Amino acid sequence: MFITRPNSTDPFIDLIHLLRPRATVFCGIDAAGQWAVSFDKRDDMRFCWIERGECQITVPQLAPLPLRQNDFVLIRGFTPFTISSDPTIEPVDAATAPEISHRLQLGEGTASPLTLHCGKFLFDTANEDLLTGLLPSLIHVAAGDTTSWRVRSLLKMNETEYQEPRSGSEFFIVRLMELVLVDILRHEGGQVSEMHSGLLAGLADPVTACAITAMHKDVAHAWTVSELAQLCGVSRSNFANRFQKIVGMGPIEYLLHWRMALAKDELRSGTRGIGEIALSVGFQSTSAFSTAFTRAVGCSPKRFAAAVDRNPTTHA
Repeated sequence: MFITRPNSTDPFIDLIHLLRPRATVFCGIDAAGQWAVSFDKRDDMRFCWIERGECQITVPQLAPLPLRQNDFVLIRGFTPFTISSDPTIEPVDAATAPEISHRLQLGEGTASPLTLHCGKFLFDTANEDLLTGLLPSLIHVAAGDTTSWRVRSLLKMNETEYQEPRSGSEFFIVRLMELVLVDILRHEGGQVSEMHSGLLAGLADPVTACAITAMHKDVAHAWTVSELAQLCGVSRSNFANRFQKIVGMGPIEYLLHWRMALAKDELRSGTRGIGEIALSVGFQSTSAFSTAFTRAVGCSPKRFAAAVDRNPTTHA
């Protein structure tokens, strides 16, 4: 299903349109007493929310994080993690843990019962790399945060649509997941600090946010660092250094990265020719676009489009 790219002035919305998030609940945990379970790193993004009880989640290089009833966590892809009643307990592998109806049965006795739901986000394969550097390894939304109950409500609606599909369910599910991810990104965007870099950090800073929004609004414009600095009301050197530090790349590098993401999306849809796509993302010739695309993506636009045609299941 392809979504027409709007003339958006909100980089959040632009990002969601290209990622085309989908989500599914893949398992749950019913536990009591002493227990621990580990999940290997995967190529998808996991999430969990606590319906009842308390536990702890541990990811590499971070201290164990206590989770309480109605808390929600999002774990970035390629990050292994452990959920436990006590982080000192040796965990069992989730792949081999006993389960009943896709729910893991952990621990013994009746003390400290826990009910937890796990799921995963899947993204459009052409542009899932946009999440690289965008999110920290773990996002925690506490139960008392407004975002938490909204996210849980949306996920429950998503699960109902999957289990009881009706007319329009596919459209409804896509929009639900877009809302979930936007809410999580907005929440995390408000939590960024000087320790973070990437798009979220860039959108939290008024100077870099002004530049990013301008580039998204008119991606085909021949932006220069000087022009963006003037637009943001700061000196060229100040702007360039600030953008590099906060976003993690220079402004023109970011613009090229975003142009390639849009181009990949257009090539996958197959609705426009390569020359037309080149113009739409700021290249005055097909050859210049092809050279830049090949350098950035690792294959020519023609080959990229052909690979999509040979593997139609990648059309999210």
